[in-house]
Amino acid sequence: MVKNSTADQLATGRLVSLDVMRGIIMILLCGESCAVYESIRHLYNPEPEGGLIMQFFHHPWHGLRFWDLVQPAFMFMAGAAMYISFSRKLAKGSGWGDNFKHILIRSLKLFICGVALHCVYAGKPVWELWNVLTQLSFTTIVAYLIINRSYTFQIAFGVGLLVLTEILYRTILVPGFDQPFVEGHNFGSYTDTLLMGKINSDGWVTINCIPTAAHTIWGVLAGKLLISNKTSAQKISTLVIVGVIALVIGFGLDLSGVTPIIKRISTSSFAFASVGWVLLILAAVYWLIDVKQNTRYAWIATVVGMNAIFIYLFFETVGVQWVNHAVSIFSGQMLNMFLGVPAQIAAVVSALATLVLEWGLCYWLYKRGIFFKL
Repeated sequence: MVKNSTADQLATGRLVSLDVMRGIIMILLCGESCAVYESIRHLYNPEPEGGLIMQFFHHPWHGLRFWDLVQPAFMFMAGAAMYISFSRKLAKGSGWGDNFKHILIRSLKLFICGVALHCVYAGKPVWELWNVLTQLSFTTIVAYLIINRSYTFQIAFGVGLLVLTEILYRTILVPGFDQPFVEGHNFGSYTDTLLMGKINSDGWVTINCIPTAAHTIWGVLAGKLLISNKTSAQKISTLVIVGVIALVIGFGLDLSGVTPIIKRISTSSFAFASVGWVLLILAAVYWLIDVKQNTRYAWIATVVGMNAIFIYLFFETVGVQWVNHAVSIFSGQMLNMFLGVPAQIAAVVSALATLVLEWGLCYWLYKRGIFFKL
């Protein structure tokens, strides 16, 4: 049974908290793809911009919402998982170089999948590099190149990437792209015109991969900390203290007017603020799951977290293209047609039914020991 599998993970020393946190991230992303948050938002008329549901949508530009933390958490957890996998291979006799080829091949697969997803979105071949998987393909290589270095070096390297980003945005001022923190008129948008001949209509930029590499590098550090010989109290206190420091730096840069918190171009203040929240969340999940061993419902998330890349590709392709509508026909639309359930409520039912169905697919794969890896 799945619950026994969770117990087995604890018995073998596996960090269940990481699987749970990764699973929660993927369930949240799946909820977006299934239009759960969009359908709930449409229940409100007029739509309250300050309402709780708006926390499940990216901030339009300058500011921070809960949903802005999901992608940094995704990158962060990838770094933590990579270090733990690397340490296990070292214990079996594999060296850094032996695993580097695997990292390169995996990154190439991530890059191809990311580009292919944009083709699916557009319904035709396109060359676009804004997907989280193309970003992850870059950050994975960068983080792995320094995976064996000290805590101090890796922290400093991550900060250095943020400083580099600040310099690029503030010093390379091309006509039309000479406003560092203005949507569509910054250095990130300029590089997109060079790389793809276009800019993103929502303000996203490809070179986010540079500052967000810090998230993956710092995830490596978190993975190293969590499997170290330090006590649980020391691990939690370290995560909390560093998380608070990162929050102070991030919001300090924003409130002082030095660098605004902007997720869409991943400013340095955003990188610090977001990783601060992620560290605090990880500390809480680690304490609850691995220390207090409150794992009764952990399997709900782990069945998704252990097939993270597969379910992401599934709901971004087959899910959006076919499953969402098919489930809607036999759930919300029927309730609306035969029972007179209001269309807006029926849409919420359809979205939730789709989410449960896609979770069920992960459960089915988990029960049969089928795990897709890149």
